[in-house]
Amino acid sequence: MERIWLKEYPEGVPEDIDPSQYASLKEILEESCAAFSDRPAYTNLGVEMTYGELDRLSLQVAAALQKTLGLKKGDRVALMMPNVLQYPVVLFGVLRAGLVAVNVNPLYTARELEHQMKDSGARAIFILDHFCHTLQKALAKAPVEHIFVTRLGDLLPPVKKTLVNFVVKYVKKLVPAWSIPEARTFLSLLEQGAGQTPDDVALTHDDIAFLQYTGGTTGTAKGAMLTHGNMVANVLQANAWLTPTIRKGEEIIITALPLYHIFALTANCLTYLRLGGKNVLITNARDYAGFVKELKKVPFTGITGVNTLYNALLNTPGFDEVDFSHLRVALGGGMAVQKAVAQRWKEVTNTPLIEAYGLTETSPAACINPMTNTEYNGSIGLPISSTWASIRNDAGEDLEIGEIGELCIKGPQVMPGYWERPKETAAVLSEDGWLRTGDIARMDEKGYLYIEDRKKDMILVSGFNVYPNEIESIVVEHPGVLEAAAIGVPHERTGEAVKLFVVRKDPALTADALQSFCRENMTAYKVPKFVEFRESLPKSNVGKILRRNLREETPSDPSA
Repeated sequence: MERIWLKEYPEGVPEDIDPSQYASLKEILEESCAAFSDRPAYTNLGVEMTYGELDRLSLQVAAALQKTLGLKKGDRVALMMPNVLQYPVVLFGVLRAGLVAVNVNPLYTARELEHQMKDSGARAIFILDHFCHTLQKALAKAPVEHIFVTRLGDLLPPVKKTLVNFVVKYVKKLVPAWSIPEARTFLSLLEQGAGQTPDDVALTHDDIAFLQYTGGTTGTAKGAMLTHGNMVANVLQANAWLTPTIRKGEEIIITALPLYHIFALTANCLTYLRLGGKNVLITNARDYAGFVKELKKVPFTGITGVNTLYNALLNTPGFDEVDFSHLRVALGGGMAVQKAVAQRWKEVTNTPLIEAYGLTETSPAACINPMTNTEYNGSIGLPISSTWASIRNDAGEDLEIGEIGELCIKGPQVMPGYWERPKETAAVLSEDGWLRTGDIARMDEKGYLYIEDRKKDMILVSGFNVYPNEIESIVVEHPGVLEAAAIGVPHERTGEAVKLFVVRKDPALTADALQSFCRENMTAYKVPKFVEFRESLPKSNVGKILRRNLREETPSDPSA
């Protein structure tokens, strides 16, 4: 098939990348640690960790995992931590030991944690003490051989470490009571690895680097097998796409999205690793006032986030006082970037908010708008280097330019399948490597892609397709609206009707006023029939609004 989008690539961005440059992520890490040894790799809570320190500490973790615990190549190790310095140290130690990292959302319930531990067969877990009470409950049905507990300040200088750990536990009382007698400390593991040298494990593109769990909002969470080849390819693809904008050894990226999520894992942790960049780790991004204070301290050159995060920052006092003079990259993904948010972001920061698209199953980047774009265009961008995209009907046939169908992706970043789930794999992955994304999209004559919505979220009103993304993007343009979500609800006359959930910016905003605004800006059958105001909307761990939760919470009578 012809890749019509290649003509739109900015100068310097290659049509294809060469994943054979590296056999594994381990090689990228070791190259960067040698080249940028004295440069800061991560900063958190006012403390910097250089690439040299990352190299030393991750080697200690790798040695202890191999020599003390006896873990072998391919064994799974779970990481249940927010954005703290310990996360990259453990992550790269796991990868250097030839093991598989299993990222775990720290906000999981005991039931969710139990499922992931049992499904992955993790032999060890590294966990922040804040979440040990959850692990304690899960251990009854999902025992783990090795448990290592870390505290928030463990990698800070001695005095600050003692102070932070004391305040967190005894003053702010952020650590619920727990008791796991067999648990050991993260610091004890580091000590055990200090006097040992890890074996150099040979890794190839076919070896699994991550079991990255996904699908929890649509059923039982599945582990996407992301190989070293997948991840190396996506890092090289991201680096290639950033070519017009980035400068090796000079970048400072704000990492507010959790590193255990595939977006920040690849876009921040791994992509900027190869660039010799510094990740500014934001441990609690939902403390927006504190977040803005952190932004004022550093001359950051890049930031990643979801639409809700950017919107929240724009509505946080003091954000417009941040120094944006160094900012060159603002990347939005994980959910649709709304026009109103993108326009306001550009007004405040003088930097365009570039929309990207990806999935856990694509490691995640598949499409990104050119970094040379200056304005919002409503598109998720172009298929990136070495990536193919196709719009297909339910029979799997290619559709014409402009027609709406399911977006399918093919490239070296596409997973080989789900962990021990051949049926689920076959349902989304064709024999020739095309991934069915479940997203409804169209492609224009230049190759730009536009997401209409998720298949499961589409609303059918009197036979007409209504896409929640479109409704929401219009509604948030109303000055009295902070956030909005649209779902379909049963209706005796039209089959389904649109119900709108709104978080108000203006407390005086009424449903009638909002519906009048909608009638002025959209076709009649798209106008929400029901409006419900709420203090907040349910969100995922990265801030993506969960329409499924709203559907489950809505009674059979949607006007109730």
